Amino acid sequence: MLFDSHAHIDDKRFDADRTEVIQRAAEAGLVGIINAGACMESSARSIALAEENALIYAAVGIHPHDAQGAKASDYEQLAAWSLLPKVVAIGEIGLDYYYNLSPREIQQAVFIRQIDVAKQLKKPIIIHDRDAHGDVLSIVKKEAKGVTGVFHCFSGSLEMAKEVIKLGFYVSFAGPVTYAKDGKLKEVAANIPLERLLVETDCPYLTPQPYRGRRNEPAYVRYTAEEVARARGMDFGVLAAAATANTKRLFSIPE
Repeated sequence: MLFDSHAHIDDKRFDADRTEVIQRAAEAGLVGIINAGACMESSARSIALAEENALIYAAVGIHPHDAQGAKASDYEQLAAWSLLPKVVAIGEIGLDYYYNLSPREIQQAVFIRQIDVAKQLKKPIIIHDRDAHGDVLSIVKKEAKGVTGVFHCFSGSLEMAKEVIKLGFYVSFAGPVTYAKDGKLKEVAANIPLERLLVETDCPYLTPQPYRGRRNEPAYVRYTAEEVARARGMDFGVLAAAATANTKRLFSIPE
């Protein structure tokens, strides 16, 4: 019983075998996949996938990489999409200071505008935070009062994770927690409250061991969940059930 809380199976790398990828996820025991939008086009694709597949739910949003191209009408469209029954979140949104593909001040403005959409529609947000911990936390504290969500593919410290949880957010772990050198992530996974923990693939990126170096896919979320269970010294089945329950609770997905 696993739920991939963040995937991008609308990506062109799945064009040749998307149906088979979704089938493998079901055969691997997944009960759900949240496909996150990264721009207006991928958000539309996410909705189409969700409407076609019972296993898939959609999130819609503008990634910081694409922030520079955001238009005023995009926020109206995101709000309209958010009313659809299988759209469960605004995301992924946030800041990326590693690549800086959009100017930082524009990333921040677009992040804030999308938080406002989520606040008005009472939707959770899916946060992308790469090398921007301070500014992301500052914006969330100031702009996201009353909003919940998840820091996807968490890459911060245990201290940051505790602060994120105190703000009412969840922490999600992806493939990097399985990498031998990432002791910091294992420490976070071992020490945060179980009721605030999610797992994800972020596929086609960040493939976990033992498939690192190949294309990632939702069925591989099991390896991340197994590593998190090992770090916590707990039964895999208990961890998987808890992470799935957390995902359904955060995104208001019925049993």
